[in-house]
Amino acid sequence: MTVALWIVNIVLALAFLAAGITKVSQPKAKLAGAMAWVEDFSAGPVKLIGTAEIVGALGLVLPLFTGIAGILAPIAAVCLAVLMVGAVVIHVRRSEPYVPALALGVVSVVSAVLGFGVLV
Repeated sequence: MTVALWIVNIVLALAFLAAGITKVSQPKAKLAGAMAWVEDFSAGPVKLIGTAEIVGALGLVLPLFTGIAGILAPIAAVCLAVLMVGAVVIHVRRSEPYVPALALGVVSVVSAVLGFGVLV
């Protein structure tokens, strides 16, 4: 099960890291072309969401890699799942496709279940 946890967490971390870096590094006007939902938010919350995704991605991998406070990995997965619940709500309200956010949320829950199963 440890191998499955590593695979899920690495794939999930790469997805969230890419999304987070995009939100943090690009100006809001440029993001609006690819992510229509940013029109409903000012630049600050968009950057905060991106930062949360980056921190969550690091939280999925670093505790397992270092062997220090490994319980933080499934906790990061739970936090990312909660973030994706918010993303699904926003996309549904805007009548936008919500399946990518839902898929990331489900994989985050899988990561949390695997993590708590392996580490506890």
